[in-house]
Amino acid sequence: MGKTFSILLLLFYFSGFGQEEYPKDAFRSPMDIPVILAGTFGELRSNHFHSGVDIKTKQREGLPIYAIGDGSVTRIKISHWGYGKALYVAHPNGYTSVYGHLQKFAPEIEAYIKKVQYEKKSYEVEVFPDYGEVKVEKGNVIAYGGNSGGSSGPHLHFEIRSSISEKPTNPLLYGLDVRDATNPTLEKLFGYPLSDDAVVNQSKQPIELHFKKQEDGTFLAETVKASGTIGFGFIGYDRQDLAANRNGIYSVQQLVNGTAYSEYNFEKFSFSETRYLNTLIDYDRYGRYRQRVQKLFKGPGNKLSIYQTMYNDGKLDVREGLSYKVELLIKDYAGNLTKAVIPVEGKVEPVIIEKDEDKTENYVIAKKPNNYDLGAAKVYFPSNTFYDNFYIDLKKDDDTVTIHNNRIAAHRNFTVTFDVSKFSKEERKQLFIARLDSRLKPHHSSTYKRGNTFTTRTRNLGTYTLAKDSVAPKIRARNFKEGKWLNNYRYLSVHISDDLSGIDTYSATLNGEWILMEYEPKNNTLTYNFDDIILDQKECKLELTVTDNVGNSNTFTSTFFRK
Repeated sequence: MGKTFSILLLLFYFSGFGQEEYPKDAFRSPMDIPVILAGTFGELRSNHFHSGVDIKTKQREGLPIYAIGDGSVTRIKISHWGYGKALYVAHPNGYTSVYGHLQKFAPEIEAYIKKVQYEKKSYEVEVFPDYGEVKVEKGNVIAYGGNSGGSSGPHLHFEIRSSISEKPTNPLLYGLDVRDATNPTLEKLFGYPLSDDAVVNQSKQPIELHFKKQEDGTFLAETVKASGTIGFGFIGYDRQDLAANRNGIYSVQQLVNGTAYSEYNFEKFSFSETRYLNTLIDYDRYGRYRQRVQKLFKGPGNKLSIYQTMYNDGKLDVREGLSYKVELLIKDYAGNLTKAVIPVEGKVEPVIIEKDEDKTENYVIAKKPNNYDLGAAKVYFPSNTFYDNFYIDLKKDDDTVTIHNNRIAAHRNFTVTFDVSKFSKEERKQLFIARLDSRLKPHHSSTYKRGNTFTTRTRNLGTYTLAKDSVAPKIRARNFKEGKWLNNYRYLSVHISDDLSGIDTYSATLNGEWILMEYEPKNNTLTYNFDDIILDQKECKLELTVTDNVGNSNTFTSTFFRK
């Protein structure tokens, strides 16, 4: 009896590692149009996994967004980037729904947040209403779809998270209906020599593998001749019905002679691990070609929890004279399957393509802190800034330093500190640390100024320099003219721009009273809604001050009439 109980207990314990049970009938759709996805959960993005789904809104703004269940608004955040205007609703069953890139909120919520914005005299705000303070019911209109924040087109970013752990979970797990009868697409396959003695198709470098589609719909790669410890990777995407978007894949499994060597899916993950996406992909290739190869093996520094199976870290130890059948099973959430077979033959062959490793005088030990003095600037890497050890290339040229290249991922922030003692105090006011892009165009990097040193914290390797910005931002009216009557106008629109360091702050008053202007960085506009304040005076004086990131400011004034 005791032995049987122990076995049952173990089965119960390990069952906790499988997919959880999610309520499939508790929530409704956040929109009343067919759900067509422009992005899927877990999709590979820049330095992070996509934490929700992107629902198409017919390329329009203003479509109603509904509460998916009864609940209470527990967070409202408005920012220039990220999710833009975002709403968080906690539900009694332990989940929180998130709605991002909104155009505006429903009237009650809009009034609530505008009161906060006027109290703080800031467009960007974040508030956490007490549970029950702002209640919503299932099916209530809570907002309207938009394009705010870091969105590149109108859509709804929609998430469902655990209210306790705050882990995002795949919204499709809750019964969200998406038409999908389309198999995932396999674009490229790659072989990776992983051990010092490993060779794949006479190459010690990662190499692309050729494959063809078979009559049964599967893909068959040309036989790989290899030796040593090797691994595989792929580039692929998924398409749902009714959309042409190249969305992310739900699950991947790698079998070797019928044994599961690696398997992962995008049921859930935690925000604390999302940057480890850079260990899932071949980051070197991403830096070179902007292609995200998903590796089927674990490399150094990989702490992702998305794996269900991992045998020998997903790596294949190839022995001479033996044959192996590697199968790659790529699935979407609906279960549509794409299968690729890679025959592997253990054979030692002459090396034609040698390993490409540029050795320099500086070698980074990832687990230790690393300090470098480049004359013009000092660079400090805290321990575990990087996932693995490597030879780092450091260069200096007057007030410019080059810190390796974009083919290595940094997990943690490191610091770059410039000595500015040779500049006068007046000159320093207009100086900032800039990162140069491939065209040598400077981009402002947040600069902390203290005495004779300027410091920036960043995760981006590349070229940094001191740049000077002496030109104030530009301001011009977009939809009104000086001295005109604006009786039928719903809003004022102003265009602002800065040629170098970028916009830092802006503030506007109307007849001396602070007004809320919404900043849209994507088109460099500030907008004021006349409904915010009832004007008692016919003659209205607008005063707007805009300041850039080094303190250059410009003030725009205009008088108009309204009654």
